Amino acid sequence: MKTFLVSRTDAIGDVVLTLPVCGWLKQQFAGCRVILLGRTYTRAVADACPWVDGFLNFDELLLLPAPARLEVLRAQQADAVIHVFPNKLVARLAQQAGIPLRIGTRNRWIHWLTCNRLVALSRRESPLHEAQLNLQLLAPLGLRVEVPLAALRPLVRLQPTVALPTEWQLLLRARQPGQLNVILHPRSRGSAREWGLDHFGTLAQGLHRAGHRVFITGTAAEGEELRPWLAEHAEVLAADLTGKLSLPQLLAFIAAADGLVANSTGPLHLAAALGRYALGLYPPMRPTHPGRWAPLGLHADYLVFDRPDCSDCRRTPADCTCIRAIEPALVLSRVLAWQPCPSAQS
Repeated sequence: MKTFLVSRTDAIGDVVLTLPVCGWLKQQFAGCRVILLGRTYTRAVADACPWVDGFLNFDELLLLPAPARLEVLRAQQADAVIHVFPNKLVARLAQQAGIPLRIGTRNRWIHWLTCNRLVALSRRESPLHEAQLNLQLLAPLGLRVEVPLAALRPLVRLQPTVALPTEWQLLLRARQPGQLNVILHPRSRGSAREWGLDHFGTLAQGLHRAGHRVFITGTAAEGEELRPWLAEHAEVLAADLTGKLSLPQLLAFIAAADGLVANSTGPLHLAAALGRYALGLYPPMRPTHPGRWAPLGLHADYLVFDRPDCSDCRRTPADCTCIRAIEPALVLSRVLAWQPCPSAQS
């Protein structure tokens, strides 16, 4: 095997937790080439990963006529495709392009029609972490796939690919000795249960009183939604960065800060993969609990309310009482235990 096509056409956090698949392939097949097939907005993650040799843009493929799609796929000269995230179009294209080994899960009917290696994999009730579940798809390659989570953490690695704009570098360097540059990412674009703006506000106030510097990140749309909240807490914020950073710039900013606090969302996993402090806030409910989706990294951690399940919250996902039961004082105490990262810009 020389070239592997790893298909993961969904969100940023999902792609980050697929990086161990790429890293494991690089470790087990010396000199192999790994290409990630993903969406436009996840390209920066692929570019920042040392295990990924190339990126195939699914959104650009969609714009091409059918014959041209096949030409592009054949040009990758892939020996195997691993459908980590099931995608009907990708599965059909891989078959039509004649990729010799096509691996998918048994519980997707399209894989029965298009793949020649099927893996029995049920994610929803599994006790395994997402990164471990992804690795199961490498079994048809004859690889060991029952790997402890601790062995996968070093494979979740990102490195910024662009320099941080000077104005943001200067802003981060303005901190005093002992001060932390802490990023709060309060929204999740509907991908996770949310801790609540009131709690994030209390945390920002507490960090400011403790002498630390607080930055807010998010999309431009989230920034507009947060405008009243941002105005309310303006005096304790070092900067509002919502809508001001591209994804490559966000990676560089997180890498230059000390840590990030967020719900279970993409930037949390980016911070963990960049080696920053990453504190995730989770509900205990399957399958969104931290046992499945905890961030992986040297300084990654999470908090979850001590309750067997929060099934009662399924009817009101926008107001999950379990995640809101995590006390701001507890989150503050975890952040205050952080040490300024020596590799962060100062």
